[in-house]
Amino acid sequence: MGATRTPRGKWIEEGLRALVAGGPEAVRIEVLAQALGVSKGGFYGYFRNRDALLTEMLDTWEYEVTESVIEQVESGGGDARGRLERLFTLVAAAEGPVRGTTADLAIREWARRDAAVAERLRRVDNRRMDYLRSLFSSFCPDEDEVEVRCLIAVSVRIGNHLHAADNGKHSRAEVMALIRQRLLE
Repeated sequence: MGATRTPRGKWIEEGLRALVAGGPEAVRIEVLAQALGVSKGGFYGYFRNRDALLTEMLDTWEYEVTESVIEQVESGGGDARGRLERLFTLVAAAEGPVRGTTADLAIREWARRDAAVAERLRRVDNRRMDYLRSLFSSFCPDEDEVEVRCLIAVSVRIGNHLHAADNGKHSRAEVMALIRQRLLE
């Protein structure tokens, strides 16, 4: 009976964890193998080199935070407000090395120093905005208002994890519910 191989997805997830913890420089084959409790030889069964892993990490992240999320939202059917509710719920609950906000923030930081990553991030953000536009515009006829709602939705998703101030007499969850309510009016 042969040894069980560490699945490709585990290498990608561990790579994203390392990216979150220390940036792209922290994504090292030996370190990932150690974290996974395996030898680094298994890595080369899936990836040609470290750059191939970095590319697949970005590919996985891009798919998971755009197309996969959109597919999940759309599969539930309903009107645009219902799909936005589902989207907000899905995104708020997103955790883990791929869909969690920490990966998004780490990739944004990486994009500040790498033009190819910046282009990838721009593509992801544009896809997110296009999808939001398609939903908001179905019940909001004012194009300017649609743009405002889209930017608020994306900014709250990203910025909520960076914001440290208290929310007055409200909890953060209450304020987030109020934002949701306003966006869906």
